[in-house]
Amino acid sequence: MINSRDISELLPEVRKKAQQLIDKCKLSGVDIIITSTYRDYESQNKLFAKGRTEKGKIVTKARGGYSYHNFRVAFDVVPIEHGKAIWDDMELWNIVGRIGQTLGLEWGGTWKFKDRPHFQYTKGKTLQQFREENKNV
Repeated sequence: MINSRDISELLPEVRKKAQQLIDKCKLSGVDIIITSTYRDYESQNKLFAKGRTEKGKIVTKARGGYSYHNFRVAFDVVPIEHGKAIWDDMELWNIVGRIGQTLGLEWGGTWKFKDRPHFQYTKGKTLQQFREENKNV
């Protein structure tokens, strides 16, 4: 199972945008860390099971093959202060989200099912297109 936090696991264009997000947030006075990059299907399915067949809260609506993380074009972040993750400060999330959007990233904080930590750079490709391109991988 692979559930990485390493930005080198992202496609080069996405890796560059992730680093730009880190750098621009820092310039704005907000430190962030990457909490998730690439996930294989098995890891995605394990996350999908949370709150369904496994204990815990539901954390994703995506099974393996239905998350942009599976195709190395998505990553999750969290703001940190004094070494601690800050999950519930909406002002901080909005700063991070706006910065990401200025970089051309799609931000999960704008979705109906809010996913504030999530950013993706798909260049308009659908999950179906990514699955087709990667079916022999």
